[in-house]
Amino acid sequence: MIKILAALLIALLFLIIHLANPALLPQLFGMLARGDIRETAAYIESFGAWAVLFSFLLTLFINAIGFPPAIIFSTANTLIFGIAPGIFLSCVAETVGVTISFLLLRFFFRDAAKTVIVKSKTLSNLDKYSGRRGFVVMLIARMVPYFPSGILNALGALSALSLRDYVIASFIGKFPSTGIEAIIGHDTITKQDEPTRLIVVCVLAVLLIAGAWMYERRAAKAAKKIEK
Repeated sequence: MIKILAALLIALLFLIIHLANPALLPQLFGMLARGDIRETAAYIESFGAWAVLFSFLLTLFINAIGFPPAIIFSTANTLIFGIAPGIFLSCVAETVGVTISFLLLRFFFRDAAKTVIVKSKTLSNLDKYSGRRGFVVMLIARMVPYFPSGILNALGALSALSLRDYVIASFIGKFPSTGIEAIIGHDTITKQDEPTRLIVVCVLAVLLIAGAWMYERRAAKAAKKIEK
């Protein structure tokens, strides 16, 4: 009953938005289907002083539902607000969005997933592993550019990963991946010929991913020795 009520509340939210501004949702979905970053940036800018809040909510919403790719909004944010502010705004909004997705998916589907997991020794071991080592795994996965966010939202929600670890791993991990995606998009659209900034960001991202992966390998080996 609680899940049914929650689903009805979500549907009611969309209905309220539609009644408040009937043109908003069709316009948004049409714009997202086209995937035009310049059009998206112009639309966000049209809100004037409310552009930051609208961009935050729009980026949050897209990450909560898991599509289309968030690069559309992270790039648009850098075009409107600048590289550093745009990336920071995108990372915060994306983290809030994937957290909402995590909570909803866990609320609706975790119990069903448990009934399947307990029937399989392999899935049970993976579930236990996600509870112990899920933070680093999620951190590394979030650092990888262009990896579908919706998949990570679902895997995190259906696993034993704690909410705290999920939020922290997502927030930290999104900076290198979002930075690379946004800078590539920004420099491509603005036709920047100087690649130094992009090279530096890519090198730092690779170092972070490699460092996190090496840490996880060492920690996993240490944990196995303790268990023995």
